Amino acid sequence: MESKAILKYARVTPRKARRVVDLIRNKPAGDAMLSLRFMPYRAARLIEKLLRSAIANAEQKDAHLDVDKLKISTALVNEGPMMKRVEPRAMGKANTIKKKSCHITIVLAEGKK
Repeated sequence: MESKAILKYARVTPRKARRVVDLIRNKPAGDAMLSLRFMPYRAARLIEKLLRSAIANAEQKDAHLDVDKLKISTALVNEGPMMKRVEPRAMGKANTIKKKSCHITIVLAEGKK
């Protein structure tokens, strides 16, 4: 039995989110939650909240589910749309600022303890 949670349009760059997701991929959900709580990255807060949502989705599907047996089977970070802003520069010129976003997906599966 699998449960999934998706966070769309997260205001963090995909590269910074992947740095966190790579550390928790294929870990048990409880261990991943503990790791995320003590990571210094801003993306860790978003991913921790998303992992809580995936666990709650799993509990909603099956009331007799043992949460300790859940394992992160898939964790993906895809690019989202880019917001483009203009920053004025000297002599009437302009620079574009690209504010990136990402879509984060976590899939939990029941595995061995």
